[in-house]
Amino acid sequence: MKHLKYLPATIALFLAATSAVAAPSAQQSFDSIKALQGTWEGKTTQGKDVEVSFRPTSGDSAMLSEIRGGDHGPDQDMITMFHMDGPNLLMTHYCSVGNQPRMTATASPDGKTITFDFRDATNLSAPDAGHMQRVIFTITDANHHVEEWHFVDHGREIVARFDLTKKS
Repeated sequence: MKHLKYLPATIALFLAATSAVAAPSAQQSFDSIKALQGTWEGKTTQGKDVEVSFRPTSGDSAMLSEIRGGDHGPDQDMITMFHMDGPNLLMTHYCSVGNQPRMTATASPDGKTITFDFRDATNLSAPDAGHMQRVIFTITDANHHVEEWHFVDHGREIVARFDLTKKS
């Protein structure tokens, strides 16, 4: 019975340690996104030219990414915003289909892969309407990364893969 009086304190300590471990992982992922600052060029899965840029904004509390070219025309360029929300790294993707999926990040154990999974969206006409469901960033080194964009429309998934090299 005497040991039970320490149980609440032990649980609180465990939860505090767990949240402290989770926060640096998300912050480290955000720092990895910040390290992508600059302009990147490459090819899509279909071999089309694509350019992706990253720049800090809002007092360095967010990163703005812009996708130009690729499988979309110039009037369909897309913007993505990355930012911390407490212990989580979030992204909001302003998609050319007119909705704005929000996704939460998780990092691989080595930190080289950051996966963003669908959380919710604005302007999504129905749960199965076309939207970005997942985005995976694989950061190979300071001059090379891959982005995989998973679009789901009524159960059908389309993956666009950008193999990117740093331009400036």
